[in-house]
Amino acid sequence: MDYIEPAGKSYKRTIIALFLGSFVTFADLYSTQPVIPIFTEQFKVTPATASLTLSVATGTLAVCLLILSFLSENIDRKQIMAASLVLSAILSICVGFTEELHLLLILRALQGAVLAGFPSIAMAYINEEFNPKNLGYVIGIYVSGSSIGGLAGRLLVGTISDYFTWNVAIGCLGFLSLGISVLFWFLLPESKHQNRRSNISIRRLKTSISHNFKNRGLFLLYLLGFLLMGSFVTIYNYIGIPLMKDPYNLSQTLLSFIFIIYLVGTFSSAWMGKLADRMNRTKVTLSGILLMGVGALLTICDPLFVKITGLAIFTFGFFGAHSIASSWVGLFAHKSEKAQASSLYLLFYYAGSSLIGAFGGLFLQQYGWFGVIGLISSLLILAVLSCFFIGVSYQTVRGEEKESIRKI
Repeated sequence: MDYIEPAGKSYKRTIIALFLGSFVTFADLYSTQPVIPIFTEQFKVTPATASLTLSVATGTLAVCLLILSFLSENIDRKQIMAASLVLSAILSICVGFTEELHLLLILRALQGAVLAGFPSIAMAYINEEFNPKNLGYVIGIYVSGSSIGGLAGRLLVGTISDYFTWNVAIGCLGFLSLGISVLFWFLLPESKHQNRRSNISIRRLKTSISHNFKNRGLFLLYLLGFLLMGSFVTIYNYIGIPLMKDPYNLSQTLLSFIFIIYLVGTFSSAWMGKLADRMNRTKVTLSGILLMGVGALLTICDPLFVKITGLAIFTFGFFGAHSIASSWVGLFAHKSEKAQASSLYLLFYYAGSSLIGAFGGLFLQQYGWFGVIGLISSLLILAVLSCFFIGVSYQTVRGEEKESIRKI
């Protein structure tokens, strides 16, 4: 097949375009996370309620992912991804003019819905257009875009909100995202291997979803994505609240610089993704999850330096494990069902962000930071078990493929 290969002319521009698309998606999606402590004070609500400004966006994104990926089978993938990014940028600009919590929640819910047009379509595009031998590295670069976007968005919003207001900060991010979205359109090549359907059948969608859920390896990957993302969002949602109080008393600007830690995710996603292409995927993924556990436990310690180090280790492990799990989906899924498989993975992934992210606020209220880390530790134990059984399923699948080739 005419795949996009490293030696090809379009390889670099495609990688850059996907990186930029991922950048905008995560910058916009998590733009309210660094100002959750500000929302708590300004709107006089609990941290759990303030975190809904993030949870409603990831929640609507999760719900709309599967629907949009299914409808997109008859729409050019490039068009729907570009439209998703542009509409999200416009909604960020609208958020900049919002003063009421309920209106903010409505706009954020809409933003999550339109952003659903990018992640699952992008993963399907990668699985279709690139050589399977390079998937680990390509998705690693794609995921690194999310870490850079998450860093830039949080840093921009957190810093500007300290000098002006959070409205000005998110509005500025919206204009930046709009410019990058236009650049994405010019860089990304048209899809050549999209498996278009002559008609849209609800029955076929149900059959596809049923096949994906019956695939034990895929189902466990969905669960793994739910647990990993839920843990990740929970620790970043609430880490700022204790750090803005005694004995740390960090300002909003200093707190926003904590998100520079995302840079380690940029490295780990690409490095561990490439490592998984050459080594045992299960062991590499498990190492990422275990690093998350060690990092989470270190944040319990009082010294600020140890807390930040723990957060860095946690972030390194998360991005590495997530990049491998994402590429694993394409290896388990049937060729004609890759888009739905990717969408289901992301549905669970963002559902974890929405549900566990909001639920973690209740643990913070009742048990303090120890409660948050206790919740995360429990989730990571389940993630380790899921990863182990995914590895067993993967070995079974590879054994069946080798047997089929031998018979041929």
